[in-house]
Amino acid sequence: MYRVAQSKAKRIFDVAIAASAIVVLSPLICIIALAIKLSSRGPVIFKQQRCGMDNRPFTIYKFRTMIEGAQDKGLGYEVARDDDRITTVGKMLRNASLDELPQLINIIRGDMSLMGPRPMIADQVSKLNSRQLLRQRARPGISGWAQVNGRNALDWSRRIELDTWYVENWDFHLDLRIFWKTIVTLLRREGIYGEGGVNRTIRVNR
Repeated sequence: MYRVAQSKAKRIFDVAIAASAIVVLSPLICIIALAIKLSSRGPVIFKQQRCGMDNRPFTIYKFRTMIEGAQDKGLGYEVARDDDRITTVGKMLRNASLDELPQLINIIRGDMSLMGPRPMIADQVSKLNSRQLLRQRARPGISGWAQVNGRNALDWSRRIELDTWYVENWDFHLDLRIFWKTIVTLLRREGIYGEGGVNRTIRVNR
């Protein structure tokens, strides 16, 4: 019963924060959308299929930060610090993590949570072993235990391990801890790119 109550509290917290953020940040969201539209060709919002809780597919929303067809050029699905596929506006959005703002809609819809493992594409999930698949039992998040403990500076296996630990040890107090650590991480702009200035997460074409 206690865990069920905490799960309900988590959902209420998610919706309250996401809805409030959309209202408060709506002028900024409009400015970002206009800047993307005027500065480069392509849609304002990048959409991609990801695997959610229990591997249910959903469409994730992000502000587009790269040129059209970026996945077919340069590093493909990897992104470097000085990647010339990233637009001028996109670079500013990535550095401030503002490209993630449209995921507030994913939270309202119930696809995502504020805190949880970052959502993977199906090909990534297919490479997880039986223990690592535990990470898929949680609603994916905008931020998570891996994001506040190294983010993209971590190697892939370490990130998965931290995600798995989060699911095994989750309670609402851990989410609150991640929430505050996320603010600190964003202010310090830590872990945006990994070793050698490369980001190996699926962030292409947005």
